[in-house]
Amino acid sequence: MKNISVIGAGTMGNGIAHVFAQNGFKVSIVDVSLTQLDRAIATISKNFDRQIAKGTVTEEEKKNALANISIFSKINDGVKDAELIVEAATENVELKLKIFEEVDRFAPKQTILASNTSSISITKIANATGRADKVIGMHFMNPVPVMKLVEVINGYSTSKEVTNTIVELSKQLGKTPCVVNDYPGFIANRILMPMINEAIYSLYEGVAGVEEIDTVMKLGMAHPMGPLQLADFIGLDVCLSILNVLHDGFGNPKYAPCPLLVNMVTAGKLGNKSGEGFYVYNAGNKEFVVSGRFK
Repeated sequence: MKNISVIGAGTMGNGIAHVFAQNGFKVSIVDVSLTQLDRAIATISKNFDRQIAKGTVTEEEKKNALANISIFSKINDGVKDAELIVEAATENVELKLKIFEEVDRFAPKQTILASNTSSISITKIANATGRADKVIGMHFMNPVPVMKLVEVINGYSTSKEVTNTIVELSKQLGKTPCVVNDYPGFIANRILMPMINEAIYSLYEGVAGVEEIDTVMKLGMAHPMGPLQLADFIGLDVCLSILNVLHDGFGNPKYAPCPLLVNMVTAGKLGNKSGEGFYVYNAGNKEFVVSGRFK
């Protein structure tokens, strides 16, 4: 397998393209926005420069990797030679179903179709195609060039051959694959999101402040960042969406999103990407302070 197509040129899409290109694969990035495609190439180049500064890659390796990447604004052009397609579009079920209907129509019949979804049912996505046995979840973590985990999600009809192929492919990328089954939130978000939600409830109920909650988890539980800072990093709108998937999927009130989270998303306070969430971020996102709303 050498030809990979990545659908979506956002943060996750460009990160996935980066690691495949770095490991010698020919990568086609597909996005309807030419501006987003240009931004993706610029971001990949900048991230390679960070790796060069750290001594993990060379200028020659960067040059070779960038030469492995092509960009397309039309799905039919971008997937016609693909052996694996990784969808990394916005976490919206209707959008993903539409994308999978299209790639199923234009991609070669033997091509494996993977989704980077963090919560949407792989079985539901597979049913939008005529090749359910070749559809699988390939959930990378952000930032993709740094994080080692790939959560490999089997849909109800995913074949063992496809699962084994994706496991071995993940290892070729220098990642550690973990195979899980298709239930709401899979494993990563089924465990992570209730923790984040409980941290937000603790703030909402006045148990402790933002810094105190995050400090307890960083120093007491050895987490690299606290749950409220992590929620800001993920995006509070994404957290809310995943919690709604868990709540709807299991029908269990323990997954109900905290009212404070709902209000913040309604107000457009989405975290790092909007400039304010539980913290306020400067333009470079290198410095942040607790939002005045929580002081």
